[in-house]
Amino acid sequence: MGESVTERVLSVLAAFSAERPELTLTEISRRAGLPLTTTHRIVGELAAWGALERQAGCYRIGLRLWEVGSLAPRGLGLRETAMPFLEDLYEVTRQNVQLAVLDGTDAVYVERISGRGAVNVITRVGGRLPLHATGVGLVLLAHAGADLQEQVLAGPLRRYTAKTICVPAQLRRVLADVRREGVAITDGMIELIALSIAAPVRDARGDVTAALSVVVPSEGTDARAYVPAVRAAARAISRALGAPDRPRSAVGGGIIIQPPPVQESHDAAL
Repeated sequence: MGESVTERVLSVLAAFSAERPELTLTEISRRAGLPLTTTHRIVGELAAWGALERQAGCYRIGLRLWEVGSLAPRGLGLRETAMPFLEDLYEVTRQNVQLAVLDGTDAVYVERISGRGAVNVITRVGGRLPLHATGVGLVLLAHAGADLQEQVLAGPLRRYTAKTICVPAQLRRVLADVRREGVAITDGMIELIALSIAAPVRDARGDVTAALSVVVPSEGTDARAYVPAVRAAARAISRALGAPDRPRSAVGGGIIIQPPPVQESHDAAL
């Protein structure tokens, strides 16, 4: 059975990425795996509706699609509630402040505040990264269901730097530490220059619905100095979302997750 019309439309939209935000019709056809005539018809209809825009012979995602996407309740309501506390945390740290939610086996970033002097990071609003390689991802994974945890542990676990956790047994121990400590501190797992301090955000049922992090320079930074501010901001957002009061999950200052630079045979290629 061939692809449905909906599947073809979605394949056209999925052809675009952060690395390739502008594509020619031929490139869309190739990346979507569709005949050129079919691609031409679908792209024309999407452009007429406003989901795509054409400029200088190339197409890019249109504002109409962004407008619809911004209505996603997990992003919209969460961002509106969290923003005052994210801004407060940024004023205190003057570093990258990020908010992410779980989507499949990825952490999707729904908000980020960054200053000119903040350490460079590769994350962006709407972007996604694997759960095992980021502070927010480890927080979300640590509080996810057992089925998802086992799926991620089964791999492949992509290596970004020599410090990325790529050993399932080690990742399992780290997730237990994150649940016990109530915070994840990851050093150089995505970029060697960056260190992340992340904490869970809970909804009205008390479930972890998001993760908040501050990303700071790895060199010369005392990560534990940021833990109280990150925890306080995460708890404040949780209270604003109606989360019930809960006892602290840990009294310690957090464990810095800094695995040794070893190579394993089952590592996925970068």
